[in-house]
Amino acid sequence: MCKDIQIKEERISSTEYIEFLKRTDLGSQYPKERFEGRIAKLVDHVSISLVAKNRDNQIVGVLFGLTDYAYWLYVTDLGVDRNYLHQGIGTELMKTAHSLAGGEKEVAVYLVANDNAIPFYEKLGMRKADDVMEYNHIAWTPFTVK
Repeated sequence: MCKDIQIKEERISSTEYIEFLKRTDLGSQYPKERFEGRIAKLVDHVSISLVAKNRDNQIVGVLFGLTDYAYWLYVTDLGVDRNYLHQGIGTELMKTAHSLAGGEKEVAVYLVANDNAIPFYEKLGMRKADDVMEYNHIAWTPFTVK
């Protein structure tokens, strides 16, 4: 990872996150319904909030996760600014989150990956799971944060 990038455990505002989403491919994963209110809840309530910033203090990567710190970590969001892809930021965010949650020998990691991100997660040693259940009855109108 580039030495000018620093990863810290910190909370960011929903406004900061929405601005960041505009510079990533992550901004198309959210439903249009109640978007801003849901993002505000997300940034306020995740167990793990990791932010990667460049030397100008601009957010270039984010990872949000939910964990019980004993058995599992569910990564809800992992995004990297399009101008900073392929520099190891996503990998470092995942390693840091896994460590904070309890470590790879103690805690399993789960997430939902879009098709374009699957090769990245496979490089990290993840595989598709068949044993995940779903209950999804929310209104979901696709859109992209712009």
